[in-house]
Amino acid sequence: MNKDIVMIADQYDRIDGRNAYKSDIKRLTLGAPTLEINKNMQIAVQIWKQAANGELEISTELPIHQVLDLMIFLSRTLLYFREAYRMPLLYDPEKPAVERIGVQGGVMPIAVYTENPNIDQDIQKFSQALSDLGELNGERLRVLSRIFEEME
Repeated sequence: MNKDIVMIADQYDRIDGRNAYKSDIKRLTLGAPTLEINKNMQIAVQIWKQAANGELEISTELPIHQVLDLMIFLSRTLLYFREAYRMPLLYDPEKPAVERIGVQGGVMPIAVYTENPNIDQDIQKFSQALSDLGELNGERLRVLSRIFEEME
């Protein structure tokens, strides 16, 4: 295991959503990056899976800012879909932009991906999947909300 790990969440396989108790993701860690591509970052999140030989190995590593960007992207998407039911197609084909979020002197444009030739069907399935995952996501969002309140 990386000697530069500072925080660890073991036994992640027990709470990995619908894969709980059968997930191959065993551990989450925070610490100095291990992958060469992330070496210029100070902190990264590592996702550890169990290899065939039983050893844990890093499956994925993301710089911490990318994890936060994903949280912003997901949160904005979840907010969008709370109101999307008001539109017949769940989006406006003439205005697919959802929001432009200012980050680091630039913007992260969030939009419905209208270049998808099956967007009308796929957005319906996506919306239903979000609804089906409501309990799993809702619990995690409440935990995040509580933690964010504590941070302020």
